[in-house]
This record gives sequence, structure tokens and C-alpha cells, in this order.
Amino acid sequence: MYVIKDHQLKLVKELYYDKLLPAYEIAKILRVSVDAVYGFMNRHNLKRRTLAENNKIQFANKKPSFKLKGNLNEYEKELKASGTMLYWGEGFQSEKAIGVDFANCKPEMIKLFLEFLRKICGIDESRLRVYLYCYANQNINNIINFWSALTKIPKSQFTKPYIRTDFDIKKIDKMRYGLIHIRYHDKKLLNLIRGWISEYSEKFS
Repeated sequence: MYVIKDHQLKLVKELYYDKLLPAYEIAKILRVSVDAVYGFMNRHNLKRRTLAENNKIQFANKKPSFKLKGNLNEYEKELKASGTMLYWGEGFQSEKAIGVDFANCKPEMIKLFLEFLRKICGIDESRLRVYLYCYANQNINNIINFWSALTKIPKSQFTKPYIRTDFDIKKIDKMRYGLIHIRYHDKKLLNLIRGWISEYSEKFS
């Protein structure tokens, strides 16, 4: 390993501030240890990024798990708008959300939202997860079979269901097949859908 020479100050600044490389990448390029990079920065009073800033850069550089459809035809444009509006009304949008989470009990809405995810967003099918909410006196296996067939999502991608034991028997008919969450853990996709919601909101406000 070598030490960083003072004449390399400009290079270190470029790598760290302009190219936003982490210290360990700079260390590899300069063939020094990470401690040598930090020591050099301390000697030259170079301000280091906070953990939050580093996390933000790592998130921005992370490759998305989906591939958006380009050159949409009229049907696809309508599908994009429909899927976005569905998420606006029924999707989890908290800043704490780590990905897409759409909840509904109506099969038609679930099918439409999945078509949006698949045809417009180009999701990775293996990352889909289904979370079922139902009542204790319902046939859980039959419900899972129903949703798996409807969504074309394997039962192996269904997480442990929430089975409610304290409920009003009169309300069960309103959710014959329970309620499911369609989840896709990629915050980049969530942020993209949030952006589309804002665009449509501004367009029609």
C-alpha cells in the first residue's frame, strides 16, 4: 500500500465530491487503505459526508428491480393512469414505506393494479409478495388458492396471513375473499408512482 501525496488533493476532491465515490472505492483507486483516505481528508480539512448523505447516494446508485415500458400506446397510457389513480386511493404512501403496498378486497381492482405493475412498470415477478387479511371463520386455504389463481402469483410468495378473531359476523360478506396487500419492495418504484400521482394531481387541479 502507498500513502496519498499532497499533490493528489485535487484528485481526492474530484473522486469524493464530484464523482461521489465512497472512501473504500477511493482507497482502491489510489491503492491505499481506507484509514489513509480518511487521514488525508482530515489533514486537508475535507468535510466528510454524513451517514444519511451516504445512504442517499447509495440509494440513488442502486439499480432498480424493474424496467419501465416506453412508447406507450393509448391503452397503455390509460392503464398507467388507472394504476396510478388506484395507488393514489388505496396505496400506502408514508415516508416510512419501503416499497409499493396496494390493498384491496375487490378482485377487479387487484387484477388491474397487477396489470399496471407488469405491463407499465415491468416488475420482477419474483419480488412480488401477497399479504392476506381475513377472518377466523373463513377457509384460509381456499382464499389463498383463489387469490393465487387470480393474481398468477405462486402461493410460495404469500406471506403469513393476518387472521382476525374479533369481528362482526355481519361484515364478513363484504370481504368474501378477505383483503390482500400486493407488495413490491423497491422504493424507487414507489417514488416513481408518487411522482406520477403528483403529475396527474397538478394536471387536473
